[in-house]
Amino acid sequence: MTEGSMVPTESPVIADGVECRLAPQFVAWQRVAGWIVTASVSAGILIALVIIWLAADLSRGWSLMFGPLWLVVTAGVGWLGHAWPVLEYRHTSYKVDSQGIEIRSGVLWRAVTSVPTSRVQHIDVSQGPLERSYDLGRLIIHTAGTAHSRVVLPGLNHRVAFGIRAHLLPGGSDDAV
Repeated sequence: MTEGSMVPTESPVIADGVECRLAPQFVAWQRVAGWIVTASVSAGILIALVIIWLAADLSRGWSLMFGPLWLVVTAGVGWLGHAWPVLEYRHTSYKVDSQGIEIRSGVLWRAVTSVPTSRVQHIDVSQGPLERSYDLGRLIIHTAGTAHSRVVLPGLNHRVAFGIRAHLLPGGSDDAV
């Protein structure tokens, strides 16, 4: 990186037209996010069940079902938070060439999004605190048009995200529109 700049000066070869995967740290990052969601959902359901149990005059049989219900929901959300990132990683890829970027994603419903460089308005690279700890970034491409005018590609190595951004932005143009 240059001094005083957050943009890396060295970037890997980006526009080679080869289909690339997300950074391998994506799975670990998504699993940590899944654990946070699991803990939040579990705590919320537990609080709701305790309130229902205290407020309602339920027979002992119904009260005994609250524990297993809470456990099943927590285990299901926890399993999903652990297994889904691997599936998402396996089914998400991108390809950058001289024409633009093509993003393939989706586990159940697959989608292919192509963004030609001529449609790119501006590009953001962002990082949340958890992404920063895994050296990941999120590429946000804003395009001309209304449908899909914001294309997001999470799970990129931060340096790669800046490299893609540099490639997709028009260079040497004095157009300030």
